[in-house]
Amino acid sequence: MSRPVTTVTTGTAAKHAAELLTQHGFTALPVVDEDDRLVGVVTEADLIADRIPRDARCAPGERVGPRTAGATVGALMSTPAIGMAPGADLAEVARALLDSRIRAMPIVDGSRVVGIVTRGDLVRVFARRDNDIATDVRHHLSVYGGPERWEVEVHDGVVRVLDEFDDQTDRHVAKVLAESVPGVVSATVLTRNRERTDD
Repeated sequence: MSRPVTTVTTGTAAKHAAELLTQHGFTALPVVDEDDRLVGVVTEADLIADRIPRDARCAPGERVGPRTAGATVGALMSTPAIGMAPGADLAEVARALLDSRIRAMPIVDGSRVVGIVTRGDLVRVFARRDNDIATDVRHHLSVYGGPERWEVEVHDGVVRVLDEFDDQTDRHVAKVLAESVPGVVSATVLTRNRERTDD
């Protein structure tokens, strides 16, 4: 997640919220109360909806003006807001973003906003280079079972680990450790001798 997170309050001017989105390249801002508790989310869509007047030269009929001049975030935000805990599984966060058709997920500790995860954050994780992923997987595994025990290969985020020993529990732990590395799509752990025999 990104932190510290940029937030706004219900009293923040809509124009200022739009400036924050533009300056930082965000698509949404969590809206918090005076205790940093999540009360809503204001998105690009919220800020532009009904705020662009029709061009009288192109659209017949009465010109439609923007929402109330000087509108605040509280009048435009989406509420109630969905938030997820810092310990939430990244797959669950991704599924929630897709299912809810939202671009950003506030991360909350209780109801207090502590960060945010965006679709862009997830894409950056997915785009990690295989070499970087392999380095992180090797590090995690070396802490668990020693540096010389494992062979690690990564192709398009798919990890293949060869273990020197044939231990089912260790293979399970190695798989969990490998799949905890950002950018890993899936991991398979095989016994090195068995792999050589299969080849």
